[in-house]
Amino acid sequence: MKAAFLIGRTILGGFFIYNGIHHFQQTDMIASFAKSKGLPAPKAAVLATGGALLVGGASLLTGVKPKYGIGAILGFLTAVSPTMHDFWNAEDPQQRMQDQINFAKNIALAGATLALTGVEEPWPVSIPIGQPSQYDRAVKLGRSAQKLGRETLNDAHKLGREKFADAEKLGRKARKSARKWFAA
Repeated sequence: MKAAFLIGRTILGGFFIYNGIHHFQQTDMIASFAKSKGLPAPKAAVLATGGALLVGGASLLTGVKPKYGIGAILGFLTAVSPTMHDFWNAEDPQQRMQDQINFAKNIALAGATLALTGVEEPWPVSIPIGQPSQYDRAVKLGRSAQKLGRETLNDAHKLGREKFADAEKLGRKARKSARKWFAA
């Protein structure tokens, strides 16, 4: 499981890092494409999205603050997909097909990235930067156990009060029945 998770997140994180680097290497070309889509300040947008891809990809790859990395990547994909790959507006059939493929790819990447939010932190085989120490995890576990113990004790008290009330009722009925039986 750890090996598959590490290989998968290396591929996914590496993909985003590669594309982030590409945004910086090909800024002018990507900015002209963004401008053709009517995006305001296309060069700044390309640089910002390149940074988001690099940070997000590095976070997935290293396991450092992965929820923030996931947020950066999902922010990129949800903003870029409908604006840059709006296949429903393309008139040229080839452009429409290319945009549709890229749009679907981005949705699939968003789904894969979103699935990683279900992995508990710290991630297996990750760089231990910004992760809680063993002491902090032990304290958190102790507090959770203490809370669970209080909840269980409260439930036990409540159940005990209910059963005691039931026993009192049963006792009153038994005394009443006994009085009738002895009176007869």
